[in-house]
Amino acid sequence: MPTPLNKTGDPDITYIVAASEQIARYLHPEMVVILESTTYPGTTTEVVLPILGTGNWGSGTGEQNSQSPVPSLQSPIPGIDFFLAFSPERVDPGRTDWTTRNTPKVIGGVTSACLQAASAYYGQAMETLIPVSSPEAAELTKLFENTFRSVNIGLANELQLMCDKLGLDAWEVIDAAATKPFGFMKFTPGPGLGGHCIPIDPEYLSWKMRTLRYKTRFIELASEINTDMPRYWVQKVQDALNEAGKAVKGSRVLVLGVAYKKNVSDMRESPSLDIIHLLEEKGALVDYHDPHVPSFAADGMRKSCVDDLESALGSADCVVVATDHSAYDWAGIGSQAKLIVDTRHVII
Repeated sequence: MPTPLNKTGDPDITYIVAASEQIARYLHPEMVVILESTTYPGTTTEVVLPILGTGNWGSGTGEQNSQSPVPSLQSPIPGIDFFLAFSPERVDPGRTDWTTRNTPKVIGGVTSACLQAASAYYGQAMETLIPVSSPEAAELTKLFENTFRSVNIGLANELQLMCDKLGLDAWEVIDAAATKPFGFMKFTPGPGLGGHCIPIDPEYLSWKMRTLRYKTRFIELASEINTDMPRYWVQKVQDALNEAGKAVKGSRVLVLGVAYKKNVSDMRESPSLDIIHLLEEKGALVDYHDPHVPSFAADGMRKSCVDDLESALGSADCVVVATDHSAYDWAGIGSQAKLIVDTRHVII
């Protein structure tokens, strides 16, 4: 899981500190400790390591463990008495082609012995290990992976905004560009960023670099664009209703999908919630349907999925496609809805 941000926008590592202190109480010789939570570069060595270095060689009682390789040891030494590493999780919920076993595992140890111990542990279950020179390199690797996605999704979202001004189809442009067999990777626009990683992780890097008086311009611009996408799509709903001679206030709007991505139930940071909030602020009567989320209580809202999708489609003044779940019959939805605002380009 990622390190959360507190109200000031700084990484909140309270739970990492608490877990480290608990481990330190029960630290035993040759214990392997690995941090997987996404966090800023330096967390493993600057936060976790000093705490473990005060560990008690016993069973949480503060008594010295008679099994310690160095009974008179005052402070346990990493790489000799215990082994500490960072290895970020790499998961893509809903995927079946890349699993825990066959997804390459990046590992950075505090010492070479720590790296060897962590590699021996993961090697029992994972096919490919990617050793790097330090925990900081492994921590930054994870942040760069997610920042890469955030920045490129931001670029795709800005293309959507530009094409809207130019009277062009962003998806046609992207699909045409994707035919290039080299030097291009396809990213697509949407309602905004969701999930527990992509919207948040780049902020850790921005925070870390601010402590070094460096401004991460790409990261901050991409975040600004991605965060504004729900507002853009709500404006498209307003425009569509105006064209039909209706105001947003009092109109019935059906949002399809509140999970942050297709075929999962995870709602963390879902842009669908922002869309619902903004529509309700404008006076719309908003219902939702999601085959994976029967009900939810989040962001000050409590809602239940409509029971009869066909009836809800028929009564809605506008349907917003927010999550492109495979369970939906998009052709049928397209024929039943009076108005559609499609953030995922699934209604053709």
